[in-house]
Amino acid sequence: MSISTPERPSSRSADDPDRTSLESAHEPSHRRAFPGWRWMVVWPAFPIAGYIGWKVGGRVDAVDAALVGGALTAAGLGAVQWWAAKGALGHSAAWIAASAVGYAVGLAAGAALVGYDTDLGALALMGLVSGAALGAAQGLVLARQGRRALALPWATAMPVLFSLGWSVASVTGIGVDDQFTVFGAGGALLFTLLSGLLLARFTPARAPAA
Repeated sequence: MSISTPERPSSRSADDPDRTSLESAHEPSHRRAFPGWRWMVVWPAFPIAGYIGWKVGGRVDAVDAALVGGALTAAGLGAVQWWAAKGALGHSAAWIAASAVGYAVGLAAGAALVGYDTDLGALALMGLVSGAALGAAQGLVLARQGRRALALPWATAMPVLFSLGWSVASVTGIGVDDQFTVFGAGGALLFTLLSGLLLARFTPARAPAA
């Protein structure tokens, strides 16, 4: 006569609904696709901040104009970006200051490098140089504040996005001969969409408060 032994309770399998739901909550695929509609405020910030920088600093046809206009433009853009990112970009003062200094130096160097020309090739190169300086300054701020997952991708993307933004401005031909400090609405829309995707990809759904 065989004696049946009670079966031991089996461990939860991979198909257990509680376990799979818990694991799926931490999968990278569940990250946001976009940081939210608040980020779209960055779009109109470009022409507004650019116009203010241009009115105060003048046409970008000399180093001093590029430094003054670039700093004012990027400070305005940095402030709007920081607000729209809801804490993902670190402390406001550090982000805005790094944006102003980085872009001022980058715009002055890039504009001088192309001889202050406004054709497609010149503007694309100027955007590459100014975006590289801006990205390096902003990336350093992110890295120093522990946001290393975003720091390198953001710094790497800025020269590409600014080159694309200026290229769009050149193709559309809106205001490039006036030597503004930054590209207008067309390039700004492209920048806002692509940078928003980047921000969402490399930041958590709820960023820590700065």
